[in-house]
Amino acid sequence: MEKLFTKIANWVAHVTGLPLTFAGCCVVIVVWAVSGPFFGFSDTWQLVINTGTTIITFLMVFLIQNTQNRDGAAIQAKLDELIRVGEGQNHFIGIEHLTESEVEEIREKCELAARRHDEKIAAMAAKKAVAQKRSPKKHAA
Repeated sequence: MEKLFTKIANWVAHVTGLPLTFAGCCVVIVVWAVSGPFFGFSDTWQLVINTGTTIITFLMVFLIQNTQNRDGAAIQAKLDELIRVGEGQNHFIGIEHLTESEVEEIREKCELAARRHDEKIAAMAAKKAVAQKRSPKKHAA
């Protein structure tokens, strides 16, 4: 059942994201709007579009959430694998399961470490530039 749902969800997500689908929806709205005078802009005429859009929106919310959950989990697994095999710190694996405040604390520590690293690189570059200015320049003749 899960594989069937995933297959259908992927297909619907693909089809609904196509420009042709968007154009089709625009045509439906235009036809509905143009048909207003023929139906006297009645409550039933309005109910048709309201009900249709509500049902589609309701279903799409769950479809989009399912797609985002799967995409997020897949991206997280890929990032975890890159951390595991790379030079990253393994304690970052699984932090998506922490609370928002715990993740924010880790993010702030990472930003601080990045700033310290940038300052260290800038200081080294400045020392190198000063050293190059002081050393005699060799000119090729």
